[in-house]
Amino acid sequence: MPLRILAFAGIWLALVGNISPVGAQHDTHTVYLPLVIRDAVYRTGEGTYYDATGDGNCTFGPSPHDLMVAAMNHTDYDTAALCGAFIEVIGPKGSVVVRIVDRCPECARGDVDMSPQAFARIADLSAGRVSIRWRIVSPNLPGPIAYHFKKGSSRWWTAVQVRNHRNPIAKFEYLRPDGQWQTVPREMYNYFVASSGMGPGPYTFRVTDMYGNVLTDTGIQLIEGGVINGAAQFPPAP
Repeated sequence: MPLRILAFAGIWLALVGNISPVGAQHDTHTVYLPLVIRDAVYRTGEGTYYDATGDGNCTFGPSPHDLMVAAMNHTDYDTAALCGAFIEVIGPKGSVVVRIVDRCPECARGDVDMSPQAFARIADLSAGRVSIRWRIVSPNLPGPIAYHFKKGSSRWWTAVQVRNHRNPIAKFEYLRPDGQWQTVPREMYNYFVASSGMGPGPYTFRVTDMYGNVLTDTGIQLIEGGVINGAAQFPPAP
């Protein structure tokens, strides 16, 4: 069983970016409660909708039972920094919480492209495009974070995706044999890729969210194309 170490490192003030199927499936009527608001100030832009399946640039795969999803504009997507993040979007008719699963290359900064199911919560579909405001939220999720090893991963080339996380992921590291932590860069398709591999495993992973909270899991076996659960979930956003 993975060993969890949870550290509260405070709020990460220098926000670098504005983040499968998620471990637990939800139906299209999901309301993520309770919400812990991360941002006091909303971002503004335009809301649109597209034929979303849950798949996209974040490479989570389709989520037919959870279509409260959206694509983030290229600027705020920020090399997958918001993949898997949850945002509250407010429009003319109401609000909705969506999970970011894709990138909208043509969208201007601040814009969010939603599934029709999500858009219908904030505006009439016939409107097509409406003014919105949105902010990152920290919903209560069932279960711990999880690690997905991309197909083709091996001891010589290892790609890991973090899933089912309530807060955006800022940093992913693994413990090298020499006892030093190695930061792994994130690719646009939302995998942390060690181009020279991480060795044969089992691994110790350390994941930091955008607020500085840290989860450490040990005994993670390399399973190509497989998903390994961690031991804990991030705490609510401060």
